[in-house]
Amino acid sequence: MRKNSIKNTRINGEVLRELSNIIRGEIKDPRINPMTSVVAVEVAPDLKSCKAYISVLGDEESQKNTIEGLKSAEGYIRTKLAKTINLRNTPEIKFILDQSIEYGINMSKLIDDVNK
Repeated sequence: MRKNSIKNTRINGEVLRELSNIIRGEIKDPRINPMTSVVAVEVAPDLKSCKAYISVLGDEESQKNTIEGLKSAEGYIRTKLAKTINLRNTPEIKFILDQSIEYGINMSKLIDDVNK
């Protein structure tokens, strides 16, 4: 199966949706910022591993705490994911902090400041 096949694209979308629901609604860890969103998910073609790109709205300390909280809840998240998505293998999730949204907001502010 190629990395960008239709099947892999559908699996990525489904894992993204379910992962967002689990993080938003089922995890009660106080370290996880309520303004946490899953930006993208890349499931390997063999369904063994998964990279989840997480965006956190907040300061650097909040972002670090959120990633730590998600890493500690990885087993719970993986179990919930296995129950909701019917895959042969449930992928091992690696959470990666995605700062592209924050970078875009920062660049937009700089452009606005230059235009004034």
